[in-house]
Amino acid sequence: MITFRRVGDVPADFGATAVTIGKFDGVHAGHRSVIGRLKEAAEERGLKSVVVTFDRHPLALLAPEKCPPGLVGNEQKLDLLAATGIDAALLLAFDRELSELSPEDFVTTVLTGALRARLVLVGNDFRFGHRGAGDVALLRELGARYGFDVETIPDVTPLDGRRVSSTWIRELLAEGRISDAARLLGHDPAVRGLVVHGAKRGRELGYPTANLSPDSDGLIPADGVYAGWLKVGSQRLPAAISVGNNPTFDGVPQKQVEAFVLDREIDLYDQVVEVQFVERIRGMVAFTGIEPLIVQMADDVERVRQLLG
Repeated sequence: MITFRRVGDVPADFGATAVTIGKFDGVHAGHRSVIGRLKEAAEERGLKSVVVTFDRHPLALLAPEKCPPGLVGNEQKLDLLAATGIDAALLLAFDRELSELSPEDFVTTVLTGALRARLVLVGNDFRFGHRGAGDVALLRELGARYGFDVETIPDVTPLDGRRVSSTWIRELLAEGRISDAARLLGHDPAVRGLVVHGAKRGRELGYPTANLSPDSDGLIPADGVYAGWLKVGSQRLPAAISVGNNPTFDGVPQKQVEAFVLDREIDLYDQVVEVQFVERIRGMVAFTGIEPLIVQMADDVERVRQLLG
């Protein structure tokens, strides 16, 4: 997948495209349905398949107090998009200038100007342009004027009938319902960040952990202990993961993510790793002392081993 980060990065000879547009936060099952149809339609018409997305939620600029936390960071999103097999992604900075483009200017600047769009795929509730002034009907009118077709893609609804959305996935992660969130995402929820030095309490207890920087990317799930994986480079290692403020000790920052790699000593300091969550084992509790904590940690590790096979 080719990644463009500005409209001007798209070369003049890139070719005609089939395009879909959206936040693509999490690149969940609904997004994957749209992308699947995008690739199919692009192949049918001999077009390049392109996803246009943004470097932040529009509310981060327009109403920060209402902006939800992102499920993934930009690099995570680009990796997930690349895994779908599309030809290119255009990651636009959602800044004041972009937010103030009229619907027609957005079309002529991004869709037809840079990408030479011949087909645009969107959901039925798609809005675009300044203050969301453009809808699907207007997009069709502009398509007739500027030479591209518009196709709408229905929502993906699991058996319980609710539309797959980033909002729903955030709710599930806030409750620690990892397997349900993974079902909607189509992949394990994950946090990516730099491994930093911690208090080294885990090492003193016999369970050295990789501590992720507080400014890591990805939505951290509910406090608790999880079975999952630690991915570094091409390695994917089984891990017991702790999320929270570790109430047994004082002075631990909120929402700390620590991963203990099973059966392996590995120096991860100053490396970027991804912690992938598979299943929640238990909530976070305060122990009466060190010995009960060590006993529980041994049990946690054994349960992780069994869950991950």
